[in-house]
This record gives sequence, structure tokens and C-alpha cells, in this order.
Amino acid sequence: MENNTWKILIVDDEPDVLEFLGYNLEKEGYSVFKAADGKQAVKVAGKELPHLIILDVMMPGQDGFETCRILRQIPELKNVLIIFLSARSEDYAQIEGLDSGADDYIGKPVKLSVLKSKIKALLRRVTTFDNNEIAEIINISDIYMDREKHIFQKSGKTINLSKKEFDLLFLLLSHPDKVFTRNEIFRKVWDNDVIVGDRTVDVHIRRIREKTGIPNIYTVKGIGYKFNCNEEL
Repeated sequence: MENNTWKILIVDDEPDVLEFLGYNLEKEGYSVFKAADGKQAVKVAGKELPHLIILDVMMPGQDGFETCRILRQIPELKNVLIIFLSARSEDYAQIEGLDSGADDYIGKPVKLSVLKSKIKALLRRVTTFDNNEIAEIINISDIYMDREKHIFQKSGKTINLSKKEFDLLFLLLSHPDKVFTRNEIFRKVWDNDVIVGDRTVDVHIRRIREKTGIPNIYTVKGIGYKFNCNEEL
């Protein structure tokens, strides 16, 4: 897709940040929309249905974490890509951001080159995910996954997963008993030019386990993760 077909919503209560990011992303050819707070962001996102949202964390009233959770509850926006911006660099803040449903987390002040790289990499994952490597549909025991339609069902019940959660789980289930290192998972799900925290994969695995109840996702200490298909689900 050309850049001008991608829609990006920038949410920040600082006018200078909105202007700076908006100007530079429009120069890259993106269609840019802006919101000055969380509530406005939800309205604009619901109307414009952006492909990606750049969301500030520290905003008065409804902060970024709460806004992210609200966005994820809207069916049309459950798969929208979300990048948090925050001056808070603590691990717990980044984990809270990922737990609330974000796909990535960037510290302030924003390095424009890093942001552009992350945006390109994330948007690339919308259209390509190792298309020649894995099937489109997985049906194991009571688990059903349709990659094209982004459907996950267990025992006939549909469970909503974020895009990263879905892609990570699909990767594991498409290669039963294969041990994926964290670096492999980064490369295949986040792409190798995206800078993410050390705990990112662990947080997403934990969320997948909690949401799906699948007991067969094993941690291989010091290496990574695998899906064991030899045990009952």
C-alpha cells in the first residue's frame, strides 16, 4: 500500500507535539488525523477508522491507558495498531501499556527516525506475515484460527485477541513442538527493525494464556516458547 492510503491518528494534549508529528508524518505521505485528549480520540477513531494510533500516555482526565482499553472494546478498532508515547520509561509503565492493548511503546522525547521506523514496520505487518511459511487456517482439537479473518475460537467460543497476540499464537500453533527463541518471535511478529522491550514477548504470552486458557504454551527456560501438541488441550 502507498503511504497515502494509511491513516494515522495522533493523540496528545501538547499542541506542539501534535503539530510536529503531524507535519512530519504528512511529509511521509500518511493521512493524518489529530485529537487533543482521550475522549476526542475515541470519537475521531470511531469515525475515521485509522490503521494506526499514536497515543500519549499522560493526558488529563482520560489517560492513554484507559483510552487504549476503550478503543480495544470497539469492534471496528479491536485490531488497530497502537503505539504509546510516554516520558515514563519504567518497566512497569511499559508493561501496563502492553497490558492495556498497545502494540509498541516509545519514550519521550520522541526520536523521529525511530518513530518512522516503528510505524513502517508495524504497518508492514498488516499486509505481510510470512505468507509463504504458514497456512491460513489452523484447526487443532477444539482450537480454530482463521488468519485472514482474524478469528480465534476455542470450544466454539470466539475470543478477541489483539493483532500481536493473534500473530504470536498463530505462529506457535502453526509449528507444533518447535521452540521459538524470543529473537525469532521478535523478527516474525514485530519485525527485526522494531525496537521493543525485553519483556514484550513475555507479556504477550501471559495475556494469551489468560485470555485463551491454552495450557500447552510452554516456556523453554533461557530460550523462548513452544506449543506442545502432544498433550490434551
